[in-house]
Amino acid sequence: MIQIEAVLDENGILRACKAAGHAGAGPTGTDIVCAAVSVLMRTAVRVLSGRKGITVRCDAPDPGFLFWEADYTEEGREFLSAAGVFLIEGLASVVEEYPQYCTLTIRRT
Repeated sequence: MIQIEAVLDENGILRACKAAGHAGAGPTGTDIVCAAVSVLMRTAVRVLSGRKGITVRCDAPDPGFLFWEADYTEEGREFLSAAGVFLIEGLASVVEEYPQYCTLTIRRT
């Protein structure tokens, strides 16, 4: 099971996201649930990392684990907010379609 945790700040902006575990929805290398979560998470990190006004720290020490957190200035606020909505909606869609293979917890600070 993939356990996803998203952390929103007091303004509702996504500040951190962690995905840990393996879905087990198919053989290694062909698991569509793992692939969907991985693509969403990795794309978020890439898009945010290149954006002015946003600083991203990322860690993926082992297969099946990816964590990132972001700080932002006023210049990056709107973009991070939009990217966060996109990521959470994408992850929620995967969870909705495959609830037996992944969970999503959203926490507010």
